[in-house]
Amino acid sequence: MPFASVDEYLTSLPEPGRATLAALISHILATNPTFEVKLAWNVPQIHRGKDYIFGMSAARQHLTLAPWGSTALEQSRSALTQYTVNKRTFQVPLDWNIDIVLIDAMIAERLRELS
Repeated sequence: MPFASVDEYLTSLPEPGRATLAALISHILATNPTFEVKLAWNVPQIHRGKDYIFGMSAARQHLTLAPWGSTALEQSRSALTQYTVNKRTFQVPLDWNIDIVLIDAMIAERLRELS
């Protein structure tokens, strides 16, 4: 089902995934005032201008987080040992206690890559 907005996407999710993704989006936007969130591929994507920074989606049993770029995930691999890591994404529990240090490091790496 295509969503009209990020809020509509979040509202469609059951708890605790809804609260976790909403908190993650809020943190990223609060600490990076030039970033915006929009729907792309029918899931929330954080971007700065035309550059994608961080994507996310919810499944029944986990959240999939997707730092954009070629280095952000690889640079953080040692901090991801407790999660399922795929080629460009990693999965966390629906009720994940957001690892702000990890998220901020991935975003910083993406910004370095873009500079």
